[in-house]
Amino acid sequence: MSPIRVLLADDQPLIRAGLRMLLSTVPDIEVVGEAVDGESAVRLARELTADVVLMDIRMHGVDGLEATRRISSDEDLAGVRVVILTTFDVDDYVFEALQAGASGFLLKDAEPEELIRAVRVAAAGDALLSPSVTRRIIEDYASRPRARRISSADLEVLTDREREVMGLVARGMSNDEIAARLVLSPLTAKTHVSRILAKLGARDRGQLIMLAYESGLVQPGEGDERQ
Repeated sequence: MSPIRVLLADDQPLIRAGLRMLLSTVPDIEVVGEAVDGESAVRLARELTADVVLMDIRMHGVDGLEATRRISSDEDLAGVRVVILTTFDVDDYVFEALQAGASGFLLKDAEPEELIRAVRVAAAGDALLSPSVTRRIIEDYASRPRARRISSADLEVLTDREREVMGLVARGMSNDEIAARLVLSPLTAKTHVSRILAKLGARDRGQLIMLAYESGLVQPGEGDERQ
């Protein structure tokens, strides 16, 4: 199996060097390039056929938010997953990045094992939210008085089982955990998730989580129900 191709996007050389040093020790991950701003991140994501971009938010020129939006809206980069790296556990830019198409985010002070897991999870198409802020961040966003992109009526295209699966995805469950909860095979759980993504036109599980809260399928305050 080919290694996961990672692009580092951060305007601080020391941060990029530290990330490269850490990830270079992992056999199934390959750092293929470094970008110093959002514009070069978008260009290199395409030129280097990256699988995952570790994206800083605050960069000179084109910032990480705009770069994430450009990557997620480019059909040629449909296979690229963006993980936002941030110094703050509460940051309006994080909400906007998730809405722009990021697969999730991770705090810069996360443990090395968390970073490695983040790359793998994002490459697999799953949503990655920093454990220290997982549900609080999304719930805070969902409870804000702003225009919503989706309503409960939009979920009528889903079967009852698919709505149930979507709710569990929004609560942070993996396919294996969903399978165990609903007494399904992991493959069946994965198939349900794929169908939900297709029906709702969602890019990945990160957007699916946002849609679950925006539609009211999952209410703020319900929290992570993993057992």
